[in-house]
Amino acid sequence: MNLQLVPWLELAILITLIGSPIVSRMRDPRRAYRFGMAFTGISFACTFLAWLAFYVGTPPELTQRWSLLYYLFGRQFLALDELSAPLVPAVALLHFLTAMSTSRTHMRRFSFSWSLASEAIRLATFSCKEPWILIGLFVVSTIPPYIELVNRRRPTRVYVFHMALFVFLLVAGWAIVESFGRSSGGVPWWAMLPLVAAVLIRCGTVPVHCWLTDWFEHASIGIALLYVVPLSGVYLAVRLILPIGPDWVLRSIGLMSMATAVYAAGTATIQRESRRFFAYLLLSHASLVLVGLELQTELSLTGSLALWFSVIISLGGFGLTLRALEARFGRLSLTEYHGLYEHSPTLAVFFMLTGLASVGFPGTLGFISTELLVDSAVEANPLIGIAVVATAALNGIAVVRAYFLLFTGTRHVSTVSLAIGLRERLAVLTLSALILGGGFFPQPGISSRHRAADEILEERRLRTGADTRPLPQAKRDVPRERIESSLH
Repeated sequence: MNLQLVPWLELAILITLIGSPIVSRMRDPRRAYRFGMAFTGISFACTFLAWLAFYVGTPPELTQRWSLLYYLFGRQFLALDELSAPLVPAVALLHFLTAMSTSRTHMRRFSFSWSLASEAIRLATFSCKEPWILIGLFVVSTIPPYIELVNRRRPTRVYVFHMALFVFLLVAGWAIVESFGRSSGGVPWWAMLPLVAAVLIRCGTVPVHCWLTDWFEHASIGIALLYVVPLSGVYLAVRLILPIGPDWVLRSIGLMSMATAVYAAGTATIQRESRRFFAYLLLSHASLVLVGLELQTELSLTGSLALWFSVIISLGGFGLTLRALEARFGRLSLTEYHGLYEHSPTLAVFFMLTGLASVGFPGTLGFISTELLVDSAVEANPLIGIAVVATAALNGIAVVRAYFLLFTGTRHVSTVSLAIGLRERLAVLTLSALILGGGFFPQPGISSRHRAADEILEERRLRTGADTRPLPQAKRDVPRERIESSLH
């Protein structure tokens, strides 16, 4: 059998679904760790092969003979496209590195079983385009975090309220949109409001952002990272709202996201606790991604999609660094100096690398995407451009402030070695290679995001007849030249 024809994506999801109940029956944390890491590692390998098969250009009809979904339902509901092709392996890699870098002190608190179940849901979500199936996956994805809070005996009221409202608005909103979509009159303006509200809640847009900080406060940091770092709410916006949303809807989302980005960046600079600092930093970057999506130009979409991938890698690594620090020193306050550099110099360097990569430091994965987003924002509206630059600057200040407070200023005395372990070192080196490799050789990634932006704009033009700038080929060359000039 030709390995190129294997439905690797379905196989990756199936492996995590099989692994979850197997790991749940293991009472020894070390044994659960080994099996959990094995299942997530195999799943990542399958998603990587699915990514390779997509870019090799394997025709979908050739893989249907081995597809379980096609055999059962006569069609493939899960498939990669230009948008999801790099996101799916990135999510699988984040799960694998989170499992691999779990320290002995966190093995009892990190549920490998629920992590595998969540990974299956997340991989299916990022490879699905069918609206109702996508909505069903989002509804199911709210269950594992709730069980995580219940198992840890933490408050669930804030999370349950926001997610119940999100599910209600999402289901009701798409039902209304679909019912009006069948009529010749089109979708009225008010029909989009529940759907927009659902997306804003899931993305944590101000003022419905308190569930995000509450989630980081009460969940284990590994599970918390896996739930929010992939920015699933952005994927929901791209699939459901961007193709059919009126211009005023997209502008409203953009304005609210821009306000959230600035607010969250400013708030991150004054946080007194490391988890809340990371939550606001992530919220700011997620809002910037939404801002780029709603500008509706090739340049902005390319920068936004590239920033999305950069956030998964850089802030995923940043969160894993905080997790490693918590495993050694407990929850960290940002009100005093800790002086941890001497004990964990590798973590200190990786903390700074991932933090600066997230704000677009030159030579890192986020540099080109941030530059493209700033250029497109300035071109659309100078005030938006200034706000994007101010957000990036505030996020940079927050990262540097946290670094000085955590790693400098005093001497931390310890009688045991707190150096980084082998598993954590492998995770650090892997993410560092991606961050620096994507910064020094950005052409493949940016080209992929540019093709995805073209597909999104073309779908919007076909479904709404909107003038998704630019449409003529002569104009389409303009952002392509801008992108190529940024790469060089």
